[in-house]
Amino acid sequence: MTTGEGVLDSPTNWVAEHINRYVETDGADGHEWRPGVFTLLLTTRGRRSGALRRTALIYGRSGDAYAVVASQGGAPQHPAWYLNLLAEPQVEVQVGADRFTARARVATAEEKARLWPVMTAIWPAYDDYQAKTDRDIPVVLLERD
Repeated sequence: MTTGEGVLDSPTNWVAEHINRYVETDGADGHEWRPGVFTLLLTTRGRRSGALRRTALIYGRSGDAYAVVASQGGAPQHPAWYLNLLAEPQVEVQVGADRFTARARVATAEEKARLWPVMTAIWPAYDDYQAKTDRDIPVVLLERD
C-alpha cells in the first residue's frame, strides 16, 4: 500500500506525537497507551485526496481480527479514517512491532453486540460517546491479509 509514499499523521497534535513515538520505537513506547489500554496504528487511503493517512486507535481482539471503534468521542459525524476505509478497505496496521496489510470491514449487528462490551471493558467512555450522539457508532474489524 505505501510503496515509499509519505504518510500523513493525525492532524491532532497529541495523536501525531503518540504515532511518532510508536513508529520510532516499534511500539515499545505507545503500544500500551494507558495501563491495560493498547493501541494500534491504522493507515488508510484518503477517499478524496488519495493520500495515506495514519491514526492511533484503541483496539480489542475478535479471534485473529483486531476490533476498533469509530467513536470520534461521540461527535455527530464519523471519523475520517472510517469514511476512508469504507471507500478503500485495504489498510495497513501496526500492532507493536508487527506491521501488516489487512482488510477492514464493519462488524455485523451480531458481531457488534458481542464486541461492544469487550470494547467498553477496555475503554468505558465508549458508552458515554454513544449516549451523546444520534449516530450508531460502528465497530470495525481489521482482518490480516
